[in-house]
Order: sequence, then structure tokens, then C-alpha cells
Amino acid sequence: MAITSANQLELLQTAEAVAREKMIDPILVVEAMEESLARAAKSRYGAEMDIRVNIDRKTGRARFTRVRTVVADEDLENYQAEMTVEQAKLYLDDPKIGDTFVEEVPPVELGRIAAQSAKQVILQKVREAERDRQYEEFKDRAGTIINATVKREEYGNIVVELPGAGEAVLRRNEKIGREAYRPGDRIRCYVKDVRREVRGPQIFLSRTAPEFMAELFKMEVPEIYEGIIEIKAVARDPGSRAKIAVISYDNSIDPVGACVGMRGSRVQAVVGELQGEKIDIIPWNEDMPTFLVNALQPAEVSKVVFDEEAERIEVVVPEEQLSLAIGRRGQNVRLASQLTGLDIDIMTEEQESKRRQAEFETRTKLFMDTLDLDEFFAQLLVSEGFTNLDEVAYVDQDELLVIDGVDADTAAELQARARDYIDAQNKAALERARELGAEDSLIGFPGLSPQMVEALAKDGVKTLEDFATCADWELAGGWTTEGGERVKDDGVLEPFEVSLEEAQELVMTARVALGWVDPDELAADEAAAAANDEEEA
Repeated sequence: MAITSANQLELLQTAEAVAREKMIDPILVVEAMEESLARAAKSRYGAEMDIRVNIDRKTGRARFTRVRTVVADEDLENYQAEMTVEQAKLYLDDPKIGDTFVEEVPPVELGRIAAQSAKQVILQKVREAERDRQYEEFKDRAGTIINATVKREEYGNIVVELPGAGEAVLRRNEKIGREAYRPGDRIRCYVKDVRREVRGPQIFLSRTAPEFMAELFKMEVPEIYEGIIEIKAVARDPGSRAKIAVISYDNSIDPVGACVGMRGSRVQAVVGELQGEKIDIIPWNEDMPTFLVNALQPAEVSKVVFDEEAERIEVVVPEEQLSLAIGRRGQNVRLASQLTGLDIDIMTEEQESKRRQAEFETRTKLFMDTLDLDEFFAQLLVSEGFTNLDEVAYVDQDELLVIDGVDADTAAELQARARDYIDAQNKAALERARELGAEDSLIGFPGLSPQMVEALAKDGVKTLEDFATCADWELAGGWTTEGGERVKDDGVLEPFEVSLEEAQELVMTARVALGWVDPDELAADEAAAAANDEEEA
């Protein structure tokens, strides 16, 4: 087949038709045709030639040209597409390296094989353009809700058809448990992810994502859409129960009431879409213990103890409220934990009382054994809030004098006994540390007690260099998430209540002492970090 004047306009007509069908730019189709014709021409004139084709956008005339580039003598490799400066003087006036010489060549006759190849190139380019269009159309729709039509089911996964964007997948684990669909059913889904892949854009949908519920509320509650009410957190057990925390930025609007709606109309619309999933709407509070009390509703909470550093919280409830606080199969406390981002320990008032009694007895025995006190006197110390020997040994003496029956001489004797015991313990710890191989560089390092040095030596940290290579969490401990669950990492110095910040400071001080870190650079970094914190604040 030759590109003659009779079929020149057909090229543009074909390009227009294909572009309309695939909803892509006609210019992309024409460019694909140009590339396919150029490949066919190379198969006729030679693969080493630089043959280019330009199709006139108005007349449809295809112009075939051969391009040769001027290169330096030593760079000449392809004689068909390149030429030296001397050679170029035959065609160009004052040629320079990088100039090109373009000459028109006769159109080629496309045989059956060449025509088929050209067709494949065009189809491939059209498919790529269609995929790019689909990706560009949907990449910004991630995080929104779309309506789709069920096309088929494959191994529990639902393949749906999107208007103008081909297919998307609702995976089996993203469906609400008891949902079943048939081809042709309408379905509303949350666009969880849009990925550009070789086979085209892959659009992944979800009906179990917490964000799906949040977007549904945004559609049903105008105040959320307008930003008057904000959804701060969502936790779901898809198809069964959910908790959603909301806050209002207008004192005249109740966030919970607005989300529930008149006679529950708004929340029921969301419940209906989620197959009857029960939804607890909870007021958000910046104070985490207060927020947790709200999150554990309908259970009543007696007491909350918050460990901010460990991101754990202990909740004390009456005996009759324990099963309600935990919920069926732990559902209520699990959702409250997801909502607050904290690990929650629930105990009854009786269990908490037993624990406090056990702590009281342990501390009483400590003072009896170490200070040679009778039980009554040891209990007085514990009752006044003393928890360890260091507090007794180094506290201001006036704090001991407030205890009934303690005068100045008794207080001095108590502190002397405590210091003698601590000194003996320190001496024994240092001896054990040296036996384990701890060196003086570590023993004399400021900030480490003899017991800390002993614990480090037991863990294989015996020199200041060893200590300087430790990570802060290896010393202070921390938490990691594995399989969706928080797992405790024990720190070497955690029994001594060394915080993560204190561990960081100790390690950095060791590195400065060893010359590994420039103190001036460290100070500059800390100043920059402080400035950034102030800007963010």
C-alpha cells in the first residue's frame, strides 16, 4: 500500500475516529502513525538511516525525510545517519558540529508485513495514550468515593467497571464480610490507591477502609464538608461496629448531634451503606485520658492512668462494667485502642486495689530489709510517697521530719543508713562490672551509675566506644509495630527508668568525648532544630 493523495485524508479521518473512540488527543494518534510509517521506511531504506515522517495536520500528506547529523571526525560511527564537517560542506554552508542536513525521500510501498507492523505500532501507541489518560483522570481521585458497576467476580475479588476508566478491583479483603454482588449491581467504593503499571493504571477500591466511612459522613453531613466539624479519627470492625471521633469548631454546633441528624437520619444513611454497621459517634478531646473515657462508651470508667512515654494507658472500671468495657471478643477496647492510638490495659477496681497493695508491700519490705526498720515505720515511709532508697538518702531532711515520730536525729540516721547501703551496692556493682570486663572509660563516664555499668557489661557493652555505638532505643527501650500489633523492645537501661531523650543525650555525649562528633556542629544542629520547632509551633 502506498501513501497516495487518494488516501492521504483518510489518515486524518482515521486518527479522528480512533481518538473519539478512545477519548484521547487526535495528535497522539497522528504521532503514532508517523512513528509506524518511519519504522516501515527504515525497513525499506535501511535500519541505520534516520528516517522521519511528518504528516500534515491539514492535508494529511505524509512527508518522508532522511536526517544526517554533523559530528566530529573521531565520533563518526554511523555513515548513514552521520557525516563529518568536510562531508557536510557538500550540502551545507559553513557546517558546524550538531547541524543537521534534511532531504526528502520517496514514500515507501507498504507490503502486507510492513502494513501489519505499522498497525501494531499504532495500536500500541493508542493503548499507551489511553492508559495515560485513565491514570491522569484517576490519580487525583484517590481518597474519594466513586460509583461503579459490578462486572464480574474472580476468586472472591469483585471487578467493577468505571465510567470512562476501564476496570477497577475490589479485593476480597476489602469487602464488608457478608456482602454479595451480581453483575450489573451498582456499588459505591472508596478509591484506596491508583498505580501506574505496565499493563495500565491499576485502581484499587475498598469498602472496609476507615476513610470510606469518613467520606460517607462528609457526603451526609454538610458541616463536615464545610469544615465546621472535623473527623479526627475513625476505627472500624467492618460490617459489625465502628467508632468515629469528631470535633466542632463552632461552639453553637454539637458535633455528635450534627452527625446523628434529625431522628438519626444522617447516621442511618451511613449505616445503610455499610450493611448495618453500628456506629458510635464520640466527641474528640485533646486531653487523652478524657478522650479515652469517651471512646470506651457505653462503659463507665472509674480511673485512668496515662503513661505518655510508653503510649500506654491503664483504665480502671467497676466489676460490673468490665465485660461492657472490653466488649464482645474484645471489640470495644480494640476499637478504642485504634481510635486513640494507645495500648489499653483494662482492670477492675478490685484488681487495681490488689496491685496497689502488692506494690505497697514490696516497698515496705524493701525499706525493712535495707534500712533495718520495723514494719510500721517502713509503712509510714511508703505512705508518705517514698518509693526507693535514693529518695530517702538524698531528699531534703525537712520532708522526713513531717512523718509522725521522726525527729532530726532519726531523719539523719535514716539517711545515713540509706547512703551506706547504696554505697555498698555501688561498690559491689563496680566489682561485678570489672569482673565482666568493663573498662575504666565506661565506668568513669558521667551519667552512668555502677548498676548501669554492670547491666551494660552483662549485655556486652564494656568500653566507651561500645556505648557510643548503641542506639537510643537499645538503651531506653521502645515500641515497634509488627503485623499491626505493638511489640515491646526491652532496653538495657530501661530498669533504671532512662528515657529515650536521656539515652540520646548520653550516647551523643560519648560520641563527642571520643571525637566522633564535632560539638560545634552538634550545637548548630540543635539550634536549627529548635528554630524549626518554633516555626512549626
